[in-house]
Amino acid sequence: MERTLSILKPDVTRRNLTGAVNQRIESSNLRIIAQKRLHLTLEQAQRFYAVHQERSFFNDLCTFMSSGPVVVQILEGDNAVNHYRDVMGATNPANADEGTIRRDFAESIEANSVHGSDSLDNAVKEIAFFFSEMEIVG
Repeated sequence: MERTLSILKPDVTRRNLTGAVNQRIESSNLRIIAQKRLHLTLEQAQRFYAVHQERSFFNDLCTFMSSGPVVVQILEGDNAVNHYRDVMGATNPANADEGTIRRDFAESIEANSVHGSDSLDNAVKEIAFFFSEMEIVG
């Protein structure tokens, strides 16, 4: 069993789609073992996305991620990192496969509804950024 981090972005919470996205996650055989709603500060978003700080989209991404509440989650399942990336779909919703979260819910390449860890190593770091061991109920 692997674990991965999921973030339901401000475009999801603003449109009250948290339940619909969670249903999609759970129906794909991933378990939500921890979940909380937060409003990131700009500084928190900048720390979380620091790996992208040299990229042209960094400032816009951090501004967007701090523009409203997000829901951070730990997902657990077989091959969870790659499996969730398949469930999310391509970063650009226009390129995402039919039936993926981003194809069905995203508003744009920036407001693309969800974040998921891109590797097991990053999943461990990202989970630790948001959750203490006490908050994880497997």
